[in-house]
Amino acid sequence: MSLIKAENVSKDYRVVATKITKDYQTGEVVVRALREVTFDIESASFVSFIGPSGSGKTTLLNLIGCLDKPTEGNIQVAGVDVVKLDRKESARFRGNHIGFIFQDFNLIPVLTVFENIEYPLLMVQRTPAGERKKRVMTLLEAVGMADQQEKYPDQISGGQKQRVAVARALVTNAKLVLADEPTANLDTKTAYTVIELMKKMRDEFKTTFIFSTHDQRIVGEAEIVYSLADGELVGKQVKGEEKNG
Repeated sequence: MSLIKAENVSKDYRVVATKITKDYQTGEVVVRALREVTFDIESASFVSFIGPSGSGKTTLLNLIGCLDKPTEGNIQVAGVDVVKLDRKESARFRGNHIGFIFQDFNLIPVLTVFENIEYPLLMVQRTPAGERKKRVMTLLEAVGMADQQEKYPDQISGGQKQRVAVARALVTNAKLVLADEPTANLDTKTAYTVIELMKKMRDEFKTTFIFSTHDQRIVGEAEIVYSLADGELVGKQVKGEEKNG
């Protein structure tokens, strides 16, 4: 029986990880990318995981996003134990509930802005044409790109590309968006604009945003910051707590 029937998916998109460990085998060498990482992220949060390269940030996002499985431990997303999903169920859950934003945008060069945002609705959800247009136009307006919808990725700026990426991540009605270094290729002014856009989207659509980043601009805006080092969770800072202490 499928684990991801509609009734099994909670409307509360809480992400709960319990003692996640992830090992990679390289020849005869076992590399431990994550070691017993535990956290609980509430729905509609704006959360950042920080740490040096190799600390396990991207690995963690891949596990939450059903792109990989932990060696040990448990992950629940919206009440679903995603570790127990098989490959087909993982792809279905990912396509229906999780959006992704990447530092290099990952837009398809031969598709227009409109078509890039529409793409997940065609390829993943197979949404009818009328509903597709409605959803895409709603997101184009929300991210301020309606007047650029017929342009191709090489005709718009980096900041505009990231706006398109945000819209594409949300067009499937995803309530969880995972963003891997989303501002790395943006200048300071553009980065702040994109961060504010994502906060606006969080407030409007009640979407949980989880970032992997080195960028102090995102860290400064995050409500909760988790610190990773050598695969271990070594710190948690909640915005405002240091002032209240």
